[in-house]
Amino acid sequence: MSVKHSDHPPMIAIIGCDGSGKSTVSEQVLVYASKYGPAALTHLGKQAGNVGRALAALPLIGGLFEWLISRKVKTVNKSHAKNKTPGIFPALVMYAFTIRRVRRFRRMLALREQGNIIITDRFPQLDYPKSFDGPELLVAAQGNFIVRWLARREHAAFEWMTSYKPDMVIRLNVDIDTAMERKPDHVRELLMKKIAIVPKLTFQGAPIVDVDTAQPLEQVVSEANAAVANIMAEFGYKQLSRVLH
Repeated sequence: MSVKHSDHPPMIAIIGCDGSGKSTVSEQVLVYASKYGPAALTHLGKQAGNVGRALAALPLIGGLFEWLISRKVKTVNKSHAKNKTPGIFPALVMYAFTIRRVRRFRRMLALREQGNIIITDRFPQLDYPKSFDGPELLVAAQGNFIVRWLARREHAAFEWMTSYKPDMVIRLNVDIDTAMERKPDHVRELLMKKIAIVPKLTFQGAPIVDVDTAQPLEQVVSEANAAVANIMAEFGYKQLSRVLH
């Protein structure tokens, strides 16, 4: 009989480059995991686009907020590309996203404490700052003392989040042509850099299952669900019996 790993239900992270199908696979895995008991799906990324769209919906001032957020995020991205430290306001915007991310991480932990099997779309990491859900501000960067203070606070938040290791990571791999076909608005060179990083992510030594998402969706979901079945068996879970009406 399998020995349960811990007193908590398993936490399964779905990670991959843009265009790898994280959201679609996460939703399908949630449906499958629910066959074993209560399950919850949590998005642990920055979700800057969602925030911008929510602010844009505000009456009168929505457009201004959306423009400010978009402008400052682009400013930070340009600073990253040139390896420069962003200014105070852009750094504050990025730190605000970190606070929001920490809150969602805490809600995810609360759901797990309540007995839910956890599926996460993305997962924080510290190995590659400024990409793949890592910290946006560099602790070692020079600049305004407020920006440096924010960087230290952000790093501490990521240290706390990454102290929780997923019980399994489903790593979705995709080739550049497939990714560009799915995300035609993305910059090819940037996607290529992200794709190169994916195999290097370790998530504190968590067990990793690789899935090629250039395959038909049915096969991708089948392989992801098979991985879930294995981890559920290791935790001593069995599929719930169907209730007959």
